[in-house]
Amino acid sequence: MTSTSEATPRSVPSKDGTTDNGVTDGRPGRLLALVLAAQFMALLDTFIVNVAAPTIRTELGASGAGLQLVVAGYTITYAVLLITGARLGGLLGHGRAHLAGLTVFTAASLACGLAADTGQLIAFRLIQGMGAAVMIPQVLSLIQRHFTGAARIRALGAYSAVLATGAAAGQVVGGVLVSADLFGAGWRPVFLVNVPIGLVLLGLGRRVLPREPRAGQAREEARARGLDLPGLVLLTAAVTLFAVPLVLGQELDWPAWSWVCLLASVVFFAGFVAYETRLAAGGGAPLIALRVLRIPGIASAALRILLVMAINAGFLFAMTLHVQGGLGYSALRAGLMFAPTAVAFGAVGLTWRRWPAGLQRVLVPGGFVLVAVASVGVGLVMRDGGDGGFMLYAALVAMGIGMSLGFSPLLTRALANVRPEDAADASGVLVTVTQLGQLIGVATFGTLYLNRLDAPGAHGFSHALWVCALALSAAAIVGVSIGLVRRRQRVDSQQG
Repeated sequence: MTSTSEATPRSVPSKDGTTDNGVTDGRPGRLLALVLAAQFMALLDTFIVNVAAPTIRTELGASGAGLQLVVAGYTITYAVLLITGARLGGLLGHGRAHLAGLTVFTAASLACGLAADTGQLIAFRLIQGMGAAVMIPQVLSLIQRHFTGAARIRALGAYSAVLATGAAAGQVVGGVLVSADLFGAGWRPVFLVNVPIGLVLLGLGRRVLPREPRAGQAREEARARGLDLPGLVLLTAAVTLFAVPLVLGQELDWPAWSWVCLLASVVFFAGFVAYETRLAAGGGAPLIALRVLRIPGIASAALRILLVMAINAGFLFAMTLHVQGGLGYSALRAGLMFAPTAVAFGAVGLTWRRWPAGLQRVLVPGGFVLVAVASVGVGLVMRDGGDGGFMLYAALVAMGIGMSLGFSPLLTRALANVRPEDAADASGVLVTVTQLGQLIGVATFGTLYLNRLDAPGAHGFSHALWVCALALSAAAIVGVSIGLVRRRQRVDSQQG
């Protein structure tokens, strides 16, 4: 039986520089607020462009494929380069890497807002994703290195809350900015809004963030490891071949090349694992330290985090299509509809550690069960083509609670056993899994929803949502099953 104390990271002794509350410096609040604000901004840009897409298409004359690349180009480079960004944090220092990524992100946001045609906008979106890929892995690394014990749990709870609210807020903010048509700028403010925020964060970051390279043995180890360029090439090719067809496949009606790319990604992933294993066995320094994957709970946590993020992204995507296409909601109203889910996710992420000790061991499986029930509930209350009324909002709140329970405690417990010197690798793995989960969720559940839009009128939309809800529920049950399998393996190993 896992007790609350077992799930809580232990404080580092004071000789390591921590204070009594488990924080390694005297400015914990400012450091956390700064990096989470940057995390929120980067996450916002994953979703904010969705509601601006029709205006971009009209004003720039973008093709369907071009518009998809505007929307998804950011996500592709973000996902592809996250682990590299985490490694750069180990080499340069996490504070310096964060500021470097933030600088690129802010400059690219300005360039996106000033883009003259679709090609320029796509190129600048790719660069914006590169900046985010360097900036965002440092968030978890900085939390790991500067917070311990109860302070780390609180920081990770805030991190979980930001992940939840950023998705819904992106759609709301995008709807507001496009509807306002500030200074007649149309879609451009969805990018330009990042510029003043980024400049403020850069100014504060130079005073708050630790910019010194990692000291002592850890610094020398990071330098000795370098970037593992062959591993980087293999992993980049694997993730690119996986992400691009997932993003563009539905829009282009799944051409043959998309399936070839998906198959090729499997080959490259296998080649990456084989190369990294051989490199480590020969005393080399692989891109991902294999010891990180052997940390108790990391592998299963990564798989379940991928499921939670896939469910979250797939649910948001399908529901947005349903209420805007099937029920005729405006972009702003559609975005506001998800506020209960985001608020519930955030509230649970910030408070679960204070819940009764007897509940702690069932939080994660209970969360997946609640997501399964809530998904079916959403499908049922909207199955007749109506708006679902009060019961829909009750199901949306339950969805937010369940997803938070399936994510926040899991992330905290997975990172509890990670040593500070492994923080960059662990952060890179978990953040990459989070981003890939979002891609997979939109591609799989979004494709399922769109493929079910055969019947005419509202009935077609409601039927598609019902089928998608059942699939989301099944994915949540898989999350429960992973936990049962892991628990069974742990019991067997103890008995053996």
